[in-house]
Amino acid sequence: MTGAAPDRPEVAAWDDFVESLRTAGEQMATDTAGLDPAEQADGYRALLRGVANQLGRFEIDRERPELVPFNGWRQKFLMDNPDFRYWVADIRADRRYRIRGNRGDAVFVSVTTYARTQGLDAEATARLDSDVISFDAAGNFEVTLGGTAPPQGDWLTLSDRTTVLWVRFFHEDVDADRLGECTIEPLDDPGPTAPPDPGRFAAQLGRMGAATQFLPRIFTTSAASDQDPPNEIRHWSEMAGGSVFTEPDIHYLRGGWQLEDGEALVVEGDLVACRYWNILAYSRFLNSLDYRSRRVSYTGRTATVTDGRYRFTLSARPPASAAGDWIDTEGRSFGIVVMRFLAPTETPALPRVRRVRLDELETDQ
Repeated sequence: MTGAAPDRPEVAAWDDFVESLRTAGEQMATDTAGLDPAEQADGYRALLRGVANQLGRFEIDRERPELVPFNGWRQKFLMDNPDFRYWVADIRADRRYRIRGNRGDAVFVSVTTYARTQGLDAEATARLDSDVISFDAAGNFEVTLGGTAPPQGDWLTLSDRTTVLWVRFFHEDVDADRLGECTIEPLDDPGPTAPPDPGRFAAQLGRMGAATQFLPRIFTTSAASDQDPPNEIRHWSEMAGGSVFTEPDIHYLRGGWQLEDGEALVVEGDLVACRYWNILAYSRFLNSLDYRSRRVSYTGRTATVTDGRYRFTLSARPPASAAGDWIDTEGRSFGIVVMRFLAPTETPALPRVRRVRLDELETDQ
């Protein structure tokens, strides 16, 4: 604390925020002490990305909300998914808004509202998806939020607990697809913007500092769960029903790899009928691996599926000869892999997982 103006909430909040950064950095140093230098630096990069993500949405104006692109590669924050496109806005439950957008080549679109529960957690309060949203021939759509249902068009009610809106576009090949867009506008005159409120500003800054300070603990706890034991895939039931601002209709499978030089993890199993699925590799710091230059994810369109079965090899280099698809681990001895199944007709079966020598795969067909 500077002690310069103890009666000014913004000064105290700023000092506390700076202290939270220092505390988070010290905890990161302790938690990564046993890792190699590249992973140590990566931990701080993940921490900084989390701060950048929160800064990008810090100035909240629920009267004039903006749908802000979420989880770009510089702002990865807690299990981003590069096969999706996300937009997030903070809204008021007692206002009316209009969303306009174009789906591009997205195979599925969802509009979901959430109520914050505790910390980073939330629960979904209302939802529309592309099964019921009306699109014109060009892929344009329009959804009204709040108030009473309009005489025509798509409408989403707002619970009195609603504070956050997410729009998601699901893509099967983001490198080839035409990407869409969306915006939001208020339907009620919000009037002039209010001047900054010191107490409100201090509360927002305090929440950001608390979230940042908590990130190293999230990273460590998450990695520990995938190392006990490693090289297994489990049902990730904690993410059901829209928890932590997730898509409510997704069933998640998750596990961690722990590999030595020259080793690979083979993940193979039977597909379940669903609307969409993908598999994606993450670092121990819950950032997707470098999808801009490496093959770290597959979808139902880009994966090799034979007789309804998939097979993925996770390793530092591609096997000389092996069936299925290769996922680049970037040479990381430990990482996390997640499979997402949208609206499966039944619970996806856990895959068979094997830790093998890469050279063994040449004869393992």
